[in-house]
Amino acid sequence: MSTGHSKAAATFLQDKAMAAWHDETLWMVRAKRDNLSKSIPEWEALRDAASEIKLYSNSHLAELLTEFERNATANGAVVHWAKDADEYCGIVFDILDGHNVKHFIKSKSMLAEECGLNEYLEAKGIEVVESDLGERILQLMHKRPSHIVLPAIHIRKEEIGALFVKEMGTEPGNNDQTYLTHAARRGLRHKFLEAEAAMTGVNFAVASTGECVVCTNEGNADMGTSQPKLHIAAFGLEKIVPDRRSLGVFIRLLARSATGQAVTTYTSHYRKPRKGGELHIIIVDNGRTDILADDKHYKTLNCLRCGSCMNTCPVYRRSGGYSYSYFIPGPIGINLGMLKDDHRYRDNVSACSLCYSCQNVCPAKVDLADQIYCWRQHLDKIGCATPSKKMISKGMKVVMEHPWLFNTALRNAHLANGMPRWLLYSKVNTWGDGRDLPKFPAESFNEMWKKNEIK
Repeated sequence: MSTGHSKAAATFLQDKAMAAWHDETLWMVRAKRDNLSKSIPEWEALRDAASEIKLYSNSHLAELLTEFERNATANGAVVHWAKDADEYCGIVFDILDGHNVKHFIKSKSMLAEECGLNEYLEAKGIEVVESDLGERILQLMHKRPSHIVLPAIHIRKEEIGALFVKEMGTEPGNNDQTYLTHAARRGLRHKFLEAEAAMTGVNFAVASTGECVVCTNEGNADMGTSQPKLHIAAFGLEKIVPDRRSLGVFIRLLARSATGQAVTTYTSHYRKPRKGGELHIIIVDNGRTDILADDKHYKTLNCLRCGSCMNTCPVYRRSGGYSYSYFIPGPIGINLGMLKDDHRYRDNVSACSLCYSCQNVCPAKVDLADQIYCWRQHLDKIGCATPSKKMISKGMKVVMEHPWLFNTALRNAHLANGMPRWLLYSKVNTWGDGRDLPKFPAESFNEMWKKNEIK
C-alpha cells in the first residue's frame, strides 16, 4: 500500500537528473562532515558533552530560563513568554504594531516557520522579507523550505535565473551563480534600508549572560539588525545553554555537522539593544514541555537543527524534502511531526530504512532511529497500522518462532528463482514495485556451515 510519502517521492524521482544531483550533493556535505570530524581527536567526546549538556539544560529549564530572563533584562532587553504559536505571533505583531512597523526583515528562523509567522503578519498588512538567500528565493516562489539548513537545495540555478528575470530584471539566460547572487544582494539592499524592524532566530541562548547567539554564513542577520532600531529575537525554550563554556561545545559541533565547515562565517552575540533602540526576546514553548514529559521521545529536544541527519539519510536524499508532510523533513522531521500530531503525520514514519545513519551522525546524539522504530510500534495502538504489514509481521512471527518452519523456508527459497515474474511481482509484493528480489542460493548458510564445520 502506497503512503503519502511514497507517492510524493515517486513524483520527485520522475526527474531522474535532479534526484541524482540531490542525492550526490547532500552526500558530499555528509562526506565533508566526516572529513572534518576525523580531524578532531575529541570529536566523540564533544558529542557526548553536547548530549549531556542538552539533557542537563532540558531538565533544568525553569532555573536556566529564569536566569536568562534576569540577565537579559539587566542587559536592557525586554523578555516575553509565549505558550503557543498564536501567542508568539500575537506578541510579534503587538511589538511591530506598537512601533507602526510596515516593513519587517527576517533572518532564517525555523520557529517562525513552525508558527506560521510570515502568513500571520502579512494578513495584518506588514511586509515580511526573508533575508537568507535560499529563504528569499523560496519566498518569491511561494514555496516552503525543503531542508532546514539548505532551504533551496532542490532549486536549479536555471529556475532561479528565470525567477530573477521576473522579480529583479536580470539578464535572461544568465544563470551564473555569482551574477545571480549579486543581483539578489542588490535586490535586498533597499529592503534592509527601508526595514523598520528586524528579526533573528536564535541558535543558542546563554543563561549566564542573557545573550542570543546567531550563526549564519551570509551575514544577513547582522545586516538586518544594523539599520533598524527595533530587533526581535525568538527561540524555542530548548535552545537554552547554561554558559559560554557550554556554548563552545556546540559551536565546535554545529557548522562541522551542518555543512562541513569548521565554523560558520558569522557567529553573532546579541546582548544589548543598540543605542536608542529596543531588543525584544520571545521565549516560546509551543509543545516543547509536552515533549519533555514524554519518556520515550524527550531526547528530540537535544536537536541543534544542524540538518546532518537529512544529509546522511538515504531516504531523504532520494525522495526530497517535499515528500514529507511535516514542514521539517528527514529523520528529525519524522519525529517532530509525530510529536505534533501522530495521526496527521503518520505517513512520514515509513520514510526510514532504519539504517541508523542519522543517529550515528547526530552531534547531540538524538536517538532518532530508535524513536522512529518506537513510532512504528505506536501506529497499531492508534489504529493506523497498515493491515497488509500487520498480516506479514504475524506470518513472520510464526516462521521465526518455529525453527523447523524457518529452515524449511530457507531450503526451498531458491524455488522462487524459477517462478514467473507476474506471480512474484503481483500486487501482494509492494516491495517489488521499485526493486528486484535477490537470487536465492540453492544452499542456505546454515546448510553450508554444517557441511563444512571443522570437527
